[in-house]
Amino acid sequence: MRPYDAFLLISFGGPEGEDEVIPFLENVTRGRNIPRERLAEVGEHYFLFGGVSPINQQCRDLLAAVTADFETEGVDLPVYWGNRFWAPMLTDTLARMKEDGVRRILAMPTSAYCNWSSRTAYHEDIDRALAELGDDAPEVELIRPFYDHPGFVDPLVEHTRKALDALPAEQREGAHLLFSAHSGGGSCHDHGPEGAYGAQLNEVARLVAARLDREYPFEVVYQSRSGPPSQPWLEPDVNDRMEELAAEGVPAVVVIPHGFVSDHMEVKFDLDVEARETADKLGIGYERALSPGTHPAFVSMVTALVREYTEGTEPARLGDLPRCSDGEEKCCRQR
Repeated sequence: MRPYDAFLLISFGGPEGEDEVIPFLENVTRGRNIPRERLAEVGEHYFLFGGVSPINQQCRDLLAAVTADFETEGVDLPVYWGNRFWAPMLTDTLARMKEDGVRRILAMPTSAYCNWSSRTAYHEDIDRALAELGDDAPEVELIRPFYDHPGFVDPLVEHTRKALDALPAEQREGAHLLFSAHSGGGSCHDHGPEGAYGAQLNEVARLVAARLDREYPFEVVYQSRSGPPSQPWLEPDVNDRMEELAAEGVPAVVVIPHGFVSDHMEVKFDLDVEARETADKLGIGYERALSPGTHPAFVSMVTALVREYTEGTEPARLGDLPRCSDGEEKCCRQR
């Protein structure tokens, strides 16, 4: 008997038209007392792109690629998709799966790391959705954090090389690599530069930098800060760090969004718009590497992760960090 009946991709979700932008942001910020003016301000980021977040289409593309890879590799699991904050909503997808007779679900979040927003928030949303379905709701298990899987790291290496090659030769020689991730706030012990999240981000940066053709200076920076100033957030901000590097005479930076699996709105606006404007203002070269997206290695990784759970194959892991412990996740879930 197969241990699972279906595969479920769980993502953040995003608007696909200008009329959906504010309702989407209201879903994201519900219960956090965010002023309407702030929602309108963030909404402008989406309006720059016609009110369309790229994340839903990226999920469709990934699902199509994964479905094809499942068929090629003989993984006999139907594929579903549900979002946390916009259609298709997770609750609706789980209800449909229940109607389809699915009893045990292997789910993958579109986040590679172990922290509150990329693991625990998914657990909490799953729990709420299952509670709405009642006692006979399906069981859902999340695939492990995959930040150290070759299928995540290798695409970042390839895309970083291409971004470096796009720089003029005289700038490439002195380029500095900035590995960028979401600067989420929170007090859980897995968060911060010394916690699991920071350690994992630093490890991926090290793994990618070590696989390039030569050594480049590199470090982890953060982006997408939001919320009250009193709430602790991870630093340095990518724009602040570029200003410091420019003052030090660094001729160019390559920004690698290693904290994300696809080029969604935070990448498109925070890095392709804001960070690029900062670089232009400072007069330094700037290139942004692509995220894994639908790179063949990343798609194959999904199949490999499924086989870890369905067939008990050996986990493929790079680096030296221990696997995320139950204690770390439990701490986050008590946040």
